[in-house]
Amino acid sequence: MTTSAVQSLSPTAARKRRQRKARAYAWRYALIAAALIFFSFPAFWIATIAFKSSSEYFRNPPVWIPANPNIVQNLDKVIRTGGLTAIGNSLIVTVSATAIALVVGTLAAYSLARFNTGGNNFAFWILSQRFLPPVSVVFPVFLLFRALRWVDTFHGLIVLYATFSLPFVVWMMRSYIREVPIEVEESAQVDGASRLRTIISITLPLASPGLIATGIFTFIFNWNEFLFALVLSRTNVITYPVKLTSYFGPESAFWGEAATVSLIATLPVVIATLLMQRYLATGLTLGAVK
Repeated sequence: MTTSAVQSLSPTAARKRRQRKARAYAWRYALIAAALIFFSFPAFWIATIAFKSSSEYFRNPPVWIPANPNIVQNLDKVIRTGGLTAIGNSLIVTVSATAIALVVGTLAAYSLARFNTGGNNFAFWILSQRFLPPVSVVFPVFLLFRALRWVDTFHGLIVLYATFSLPFVVWMMRSYIREVPIEVEESAQVDGASRLRTIISITLPLASPGLIATGIFTFIFNWNEFLFALVLSRTNVITYPVKLTSYFGPESAFWGEAATVSLIATLPVVIATLLMQRYLATGLTLGAVK
């Protein structure tokens, strides 16, 4: 409805129109609030279990807020059962694999973006490797790692995680690097900068929002990886997703310890996302996800 048409409405019709708009806004915010409560409830419930005593887990009616929070007791059990060690192992493997994937993947993406290495379809072929279900390759990977004596080692998991992260990094960074004007790089090279110096001083700073967004997504993928860690870890390098399963047995489940490990394991992802939120939003609107 045009402005002149709105101004021509009678006071009663204008009031009804404002009421309809108010009801529409109310329904919209009610639906957003309902969706927020629905999707946030699992996180809230896990957080409360981490603070509950064992007698409060299954009480009916349920205990929404624990009477005597005992996170210290659950944390002590987690430490004694190796939960914090598993989270530390996950941090070492995830950070190392993400860093390697970003360095190697960004250089490969630069080659694809600037020199069209491998032709027009090579980039999509690299991305298609990410579609490969891990369960289809886990057995030959296990045989290879056993022959190399890489089973239950940090470097084995780091190399494997970095390898499976590379297709995603290459595909994302290729799009971000393409957004950087090539004329800027050529100007730097005319001034005497080498190709590597141009990448480090010109290309990467301009593509830094995309680099950070790609790094956060790669970190989350590696942080939550379960199948390879389950098959390739034994006692030395147990990551937190694998450790989490040890709290659920056929006859009993240690809900307090499991919830505490889940709560602590969520913190690195939440902190990284909050710290990089500005770059994450910019990166998502800059490259391939646009």
